[in-house]
Amino acid sequence: MRALRPDDALWDRFFTVAPLVLVGTLEPDGSADIAPKHQATPIGSSELFGFVCRPEHATLRNARARQCFTVSYPTPAMILQASLAASPRDSDGGKPTLELVSLSPAQVVDGVLVDGSRAHLECRLVRVVDDLGGNALVIGQVVAAAVSQSAHREPGTDDADLIDHAPLLAYVHPGRVAAIHATKDFPYHAGFHD
Repeated sequence: MRALRPDDALWDRFFTVAPLVLVGTLEPDGSADIAPKHQATPIGSSELFGFVCRPEHATLRNARARQCFTVSYPTPAMILQASLAASPRDSDGGKPTLELVSLSPAQVVDGVLVDGSRAHLECRLVRVVDDLGGNALVIGQVVAAAVSQSAHREPGTDDADLIDHAPLLAYVHPGRVAAIHATKDFPYHAGFHD
């Protein structure tokens, strides 16, 4: 093993895998803001979902102002939409590239969802944990959720086949993506409970 200093760009020294999601909020003028996030996860086994965001980003400002956000899980075929959502803002503060991303209104919260995604979450803001090394953790309560028929787990279907037919999009930090097609059962020890 090679020793690393925690202040030596630690997370850039080896690869890690995370989901790539598109977090949606609405700007003060009602226009959509979509931002890709990879530090995003369900929190515990409850209906909480969280993502990490920089305080200066519109995503955090908008989530605080409207007290909600949405989450879209794009498919591997949607990497272009994720890239467009990551584009920088223009001099007026807008993201004209978002005009190329197909959106639909959320059903419960004040927001938008990215069409074609494998799953959608609509969240009401629960809290923001500030000052986490220059970042904030945004936590929301899932109040509505939907999953595409092709990705929906049902009794009697084989999980490996489902993932092979509806692959997952993963962010491989730093700066790479992957389509996950092949998975195996985890060999839980007898008596283990998650």
